[in-house]
Amino acid sequence: MRSSNSRRDVRSLLLGGDVEPDPRFTLANERTFLAWIRTALAVVAAAVATETLMAEQWPSGVRQPVVVLLLLAGTAVSIGAAVRWLTVERALRRGRPLPLSPLVPMLALVVLAGAGSFLVLML
Repeated sequence: MRSSNSRRDVRSLLLGGDVEPDPRFTLANERTFLAWIRTALAVVAAAVATETLMAEQWPSGVRQPVVVLLLLAGTAVSIGAAVRWLTVERALRRGRPLPLSPLVPMLALVVLAGAGSFLVLML
């Protein structure tokens, strides 16, 4: 009985609002979160692949900043995914408009910077 109340308190503290949203919307929010986590894992995997596969082609002075940038981007995407999930869940419970995601422009900039760097290195 006590754990049920403490769980409810944590839920209320994190999510706010007493109105449970439609489960379809909550589950859609979770699917979106998982999609962002997959993206974060792909970015981290790209960092590992860059470090491993490009060791002989790129000097370490070029390769290491790219790897660090990719690792930071993967970390930022995973943190941003958690924050986005929480803000969307709160908006659903309070009946407010859904917030815009800062992840999309941030990831677009990282991909643009990566593609531009790759083109410069290949030319």
